[in-house]
Formats: sequence, structure tokens, C-alpha cells
Amino acid sequence: MKTRDKILLSSLELFNERGERNVTTNHIAAYLAISPGNLYYHFRNKSDIIYEIFLEYEKLVDYYLDIPEDRPLTLDDMMFYLESVFDGLWSYRFFHRDLEHLLDGDQRLRRDYREFTNRCLDAISLIFEKMAEAGIIEPQSEELRSAMSLNVWLVITNWMAFLKTAHASEESANLSLTELKQGIYQVLTLEVPYLTPAYRDRVMALRERYRPQLPETRDVESSADAMGCRTG
Repeated sequence: MKTRDKILLSSLELFNERGERNVTTNHIAAYLAISPGNLYYHFRNKSDIIYEIFLEYEKLVDYYLDIPEDRPLTLDDMMFYLESVFDGLWSYRFFHRDLEHLLDGDQRLRRDYREFTNRCLDAISLIFEKMAEAGIIEPQSEELRSAMSLNVWLVITNWMAFLKTAHASEESANLSLTELKQGIYQVLTLEVPYLTPAYRDRVMALRERYRPQLPETRDVESSADAMGCRTG
């Protein structure tokens, strides 16, 4: 593997584990056992590394959201999109963990992320259109489809931030992939009012696989168990 690729992979690993703000180019160089000068030969600064990592993330999501045009959309397709997007979110989790800070620090990133968002919104809208053509959901007006697409995007890109605040008082501040994918439950919930009778039960069963177990839910269950012990 080329040194440049090693720098990107190691940076991604460190950013995900420690948080981007806690990792310097010196940390990355030391992690790779190379000199800072060697790192600077490939990247001028940390912002350039982050930008290149984003370009890789962007390509990955664009690939995931490649929607077939020669056949109807299926439930398997729909779940593949959701699973893949959340997998990508996990693999590049540092990015959405501190998105506002990263965008404020790099004009190129801010511009490209805006274009990336618009492409994703178009892709989500097309997925809803294809789902309606396949009879999975009822047909929607363009205005409603756009609003639904935005809601899905907001859930996907903000679910990690929500989990961070929900876990703020817990010892386990580090989130797991399983917890992150519970966001799929929220996305499918947005579709519930529009499901056709032929697909409703199947989608509801799929949705149940991702039902979140949030801290407040566990607290209530623990309290109920404790009360049961005292009264038993």
C-alpha cells in the first residue's frame, strides 16, 4: 500500500477513535512510524487529509445510492440502501460527529458537502418514487416526496448526534454500530403512513429489527424491575 493511502486509512482510524480535534498530523505520523516531513510531502496539513477522506466517503455513498433503472425497486433494495448508508456513516463517523466544525474550517469541504447533500436528497426522492412505482408506498406529490426526503436525510445525518446526547450521562459514551443502525427504525417510521396494504406487514416486521433501546427506556425498565423486587 502506498504511503499516501496509509496516511488516509490511519487518519480515518484515529479520527474515528479519538475524535478529529484530538488528533494532529504529528499523532498521525507517529502512529505510522514516519517522519512529519514524509507526511507533509503527501498532504500540506490536516485539512487536506480530512478533505481527501470526505471525497472517499462521497464516492462510497454515491455508489450505495446507485438506483437501478431497468427493473422495479424491491424491499431488498430499500434495506440495502439503508444498511449501506448507515455502514458508511459508521466507517466515517468522525465526520458527522463534528460536522459543523469541519465545514466551518474548510471552504472546499463546505462547498462539496452542500453538493453532496443535494445529490443525496435527489437520490432519496428517486427511491421514494421507485417505491411508489413498485407498489410499496402510495404515490406522493413531488412536494411531499421532497419533504420526506429531507426528513430522511435529517434523521440519517443527525442520528449519531442524538445518540451522543442520549448517552451523555452513561459510562458507555462510545456508540456501537448496532446502536447507530437503530436509526433505520426512525427512517422506516417515516414511511409507515404511506405503506400500501400489500407491503405494510413486511415493512413493519423489518422495522422492528431496529427498534431502539434508548437510555431512558432502559432506566424505566430498571426502575420497574427494582420496584418489583421491593414489592415481591
